[in-house]
Amino acid sequence: MNAFHRIYKVTKQLPQAAFSLWADEASCCNTIDESKRIPVGGQAVIEGVLMKGPEHWGLVVREPDGALWSKAWLGADWLKKGAWKWPVVRGFANMVEMMRVGIRALSLSAERALGEEEEFSFVEMAITIAVSILMVVGLFIALPVWISDKLTAFFDASHVAKNVIEGVVRGGVFVGYIAIVGLWKDIQRVFAYHGAEHKTINAYENCKPLTPESVAACSRIHRRCGTSFLVIVVVVSIVVFSFFGEGPLWVRALSRVLLLPLVIGISYEVIKGASKSDTWGKYLIMPALSLQYLTTREPDASMLEVAIKSLDVALNPHAVLSAMTENKDSFEKIGETQGTQEVNAEDGSVE
Repeated sequence: MNAFHRIYKVTKQLPQAAFSLWADEASCCNTIDESKRIPVGGQAVIEGVLMKGPEHWGLVVREPDGALWSKAWLGADWLKKGAWKWPVVRGFANMVEMMRVGIRALSLSAERALGEEEEFSFVEMAITIAVSILMVVGLFIALPVWISDKLTAFFDASHVAKNVIEGVVRGGVFVGYIAIVGLWKDIQRVFAYHGAEHKTINAYENCKPLTPESVAACSRIHRRCGTSFLVIVVVVSIVVFSFFGEGPLWVRALSRVLLLPLVIGISYEVIKGASKSDTWGKYLIMPALSLQYLTTREPDASMLEVAIKSLDVALNPHAVLSAMTENKDSFEKIGETQGTQEVNAEDGSVE
């Protein structure tokens, strides 16, 4: 497969990184002691699932021959230090980390699921990220600003109305984008793995057995899903952007980009609080939860198997991957995963 096709495959699936399930405090029993609550989260990738445990990321991908390829690496510790733990700041920091890890997981899954031996080069990854950023800025920032300008001028609306129109248009573009890309068969499979990820975490958090049969009965909707988070971002952006005045199109678009960290940080605090509330939080995010019916699909048993194994790897990386490398064939199949249990100093991978 040539470089252009690899870039196209990953770029098309990169928005899935934004649908990540935020790793927040949860547990395998609702009655567990607060001091023992474990943060879990995840993301669907190409023919696989990425899960976040208390210390490690666990990635499991189904290869073309049907075998499961697994990899674990240590999570970043900079999020637990200094100002990065502060409210609002931690929200943007977590988004940056989720996107960074999500891109890495997507590139790894593309290599394994597409049956490629050649890894993504630095240039290919740089092009992928650049195209994705341009697409996000163009579709979700510049386009809504431009449309709101035109509609405001046509209806002679106020500044407040302009910001509301901009937010509504941004939300419409977002929903339309999801609906359109959801028509592609390969994206439908990613959305099905997204559903498997949600079902697995719901099973884990409600003390259900982590078997395909048990997990299949769980809901594919989850409060902490990034889809709900992005809806909250749209609402919060209307309020934040309302405090800034008029200006040329490029100035307003640039201001939106510069204010994005603040919007993301505030939205994170909203979704974090709402996910823990069975009163106001439940009703606040209920409209956003319905959007997950677009970004998830009902998974089959093989997808549930992948999601369950991914969570197991994230929670117990040393035990799970050591067991998988007991025989030489398995060791060769997952060559870079935890054969020696050493931490790679370069990228934190458990090798």
